[in-house]
Amino acid sequence: MAFHDVSFPLTLAFGASGGPTRAVDIVELASGRETRNTAQSRARRRYNAMTGVKSVEDARMLSDFFEARSGALHSFRFRDPVDHSSGSDQPNLSDQIIGTGDGTTTTFQLAKRYSDVIRPITLPIPDSLLVAVNGVSVPFSLAEGGIVEIDAPQFGASVTAGFLFDVPVRFDTDSLTLSLDTHSAVSVTDIPLIEVFDHA
Repeated sequence: MAFHDVSFPLTLAFGASGGPTRAVDIVELASGRETRNTAQSRARRRYNAMTGVKSVEDARMLSDFFEARSGALHSFRFRDPVDHSSGSDQPNLSDQIIGTGDGTTTTFQLAKRYSDVIRPITLPIPDSLLVAVNGVSVPFSLAEGGIVEIDAPQFGASVTAGFLFDVPVRFDTDSLTLSLDTHSAVSVTDIPLIEVFDHA
């Protein structure tokens, strides 16, 4: 298994449904009270892109992409239709705090905050990325996994970033079920995708 740095076709992703899921174990006690527990530190995203396949050409594109990924074996990029930006649709230097300077640290993980939950962002769109120290744009280099490297900020300096990003996913099925409804219209039962945390 491996991560393929290619994007699920945007024409097929348009109209996809899905979002974060949390696996929570719920046990109801004899008293009627519940105990709830989760082993996940953060949500895992699931999507279904079935609505994007509308023509024979779409079906061929999907089939080619599925074959090239060996089904569920290899992961790839997917653009969440709703949540794909650090803030607004146009990234801003101050969208997300990614660290505080200590005078020596030069590398910072891109992340997005949802209230108290911090989500690492590992697949930023390089051309969209902005990085600032105390609100002033600074030069940077981008490493694998959403790590940015800058000159060490002074102690207490706020390191912020703005960016667009993709989600690393794989197919959550071993097969595609496609049917030809008319001469030019195709339907598909499901195109389930699931987020992977390690890019493999």
